[in-house]
Amino acid sequence: MDRLPNLEGRRPHRQASAKYKIGQLYMISKHSHEQSDRGEGVEVVQNEPFEDPHHGNGQFTEKRVYLNSKLPSWARAVVPKIFYVTEKAWNYYPYTITEYTCSFLPKFSIHIETKYEDNKGSNNSIFDNEAKDLEREVCFIDIACDEIPERYYKESEDPKHFKSEKTGRGQLREGWRDSHQPIMCSYKLVTVKFEVWGLQTRVEQFVHKVVRDILLIGHRQAFAWVDEWYDMTMDDVREYEKNMHEQTNIKVCNQHSSTVDDIESQAQTST
Repeated sequence: MDRLPNLEGRRPHRQASAKYKIGQLYMISKHSHEQSDRGEGVEVVQNEPFEDPHHGNGQFTEKRVYLNSKLPSWARAVVPKIFYVTEKAWNYYPYTITEYTCSFLPKFSIHIETKYEDNKGSNNSIFDNEAKDLEREVCFIDIACDEIPERYYKESEDPKHFKSEKTGRGQLREGWRDSHQPIMCSYKLVTVKFEVWGLQTRVEQFVHKVVRDILLIGHRQAFAWVDEWYDMTMDDVREYEKNMHEQTNIKVCNQHSSTVDDIESQAQTST
């Protein structure tokens, strides 16, 4: 659960939720672009409106995440040199679904459901219907006080040091969750499956740690970049998202255009 201070000053919280949706889209696009280089990173395959009979109007995205060099050595030993994970996401904000699969590893999957509520992480039953038969470990993520991997640390993105010029928010201190009002929380239900004997526990534990690090870093960035996206409308951020996707695809795809079909062919052969 990621707890986030309201980035809207004294404006109504309804607008704060809308602003966070914009900030989330901005952060994902910018973060993906920054992390993409030398043929690794995020390729956007599809990004378009989507309508669900139960959840209503939303946005569907499909991405390929190339990450071979970011894998531990024991994982690199069993995957192709050019390796990617497929991400499919259905965004019906304030509810989203994200799934990760890999054609080369058919028994591997990550399923993430997200719900946003106007509290500081106090709803312990938010996923009771979705996970009533599952064993769960609850992990609280504090964007200000939790440590992040040293290689990802930037003082400019540290909520303890950053202070927003446009909102006055920032320089969060221990206990900020109890003193900042209003506040909202991002609740995530993460399910990891890797049904391969001998590697299952190791892989599932590794993935949960990676997911936690990504959520912590991403939400710190959404907070620290607030002055960049604060004045954007939804149309503005969609245009920014489109431009960043095009630039990111150029950085990533030039090295993979002739190899993706080979990967999928190899995966089908191996299964």
